[in-house]
Amino acid sequence: VLAGRLGHYVAISSGQVYLVRDGAPLPAREADYAGPLLAEPRDPAERREWDYGMGKRGVEDALVDYWEMRRFPSTRLRLPMVNGERDHFRRLEAYLWRLLDGAPVLLPDGGDRPVRHVYGGSVVGAILGLLGQEKTFGEAYNLAQEETPTLGELLRLVAERLGAAPPFVPVPTSEILEEGLDPVRISPFSGRWMSFLDPSRAKAELGFRHEALGLYLDKIVTTFLACPPASPPESYATRAAEVALAARRSRG
Repeated sequence: VLAGRLGHYVAISSGQVYLVRDGAPLPAREADYAGPLLAEPRDPAERREWDYGMGKRGVEDALVDYWEMRRFPSTRLRLPMVNGERDHFRRLEAYLWRLLDGAPVLLPDGGDRPVRHVYGGSVVGAILGLLGQEKTFGEAYNLAQEETPTLGELLRLVAERLGAAPPFVPVPTSEILEEGLDPVRISPFSGRWMSFLDPSRAKAELGFRHEALGLYLDKIVTTFLACPPASPPESYATRAAEVALAARRSRG
């Protein structure tokens, strides 16, 4: 349908194409795409994430085939977790509400997981910069920030910008589950389906430069404080149970 009708097709893929690989290294590079894939999980929640990664691979593989067969002009961009002022998934925002309410904030498994995300504004800049560049046709690039704080360090940076100082309470994920709570709803950046990418190729070949972590956090927090949403995200509904669990942990 699109053959001969457009000049450059840019596909937004995901770092999850690596997470469905069996034994893909971290951080993942573009060359790590090829290899054996994980079997379909039995757990429904795990299967949804696996389906997402496999679906993105399906998109990419089709574009590669059409590049090789018909020279269809496409470029694939693989993104990790995206942060921005208008994230409709409200992931970072879920932390902002918790950091501001003064109650303890749970850190699943201590918040020691390294996180390397991408800022939406930097993605937009990268897309505008590569449009029409024939050298990118048929290629894939990882886009990501280079700073790699732990989740705990990231949330402390955010708290500083909010002027908040809530107590952080490390809690094993197993204990959160025992309380009937979902660790990823409480802490969206704590799930295992969160990719960790190496952006070296985009830097070298596209001149990609990511905005500094502190600068883009400034923008997100400032926007949130200036134009706060009318109500918190749905996941905030379990906040009272989270606070109760934190209190029990502190007493223990």
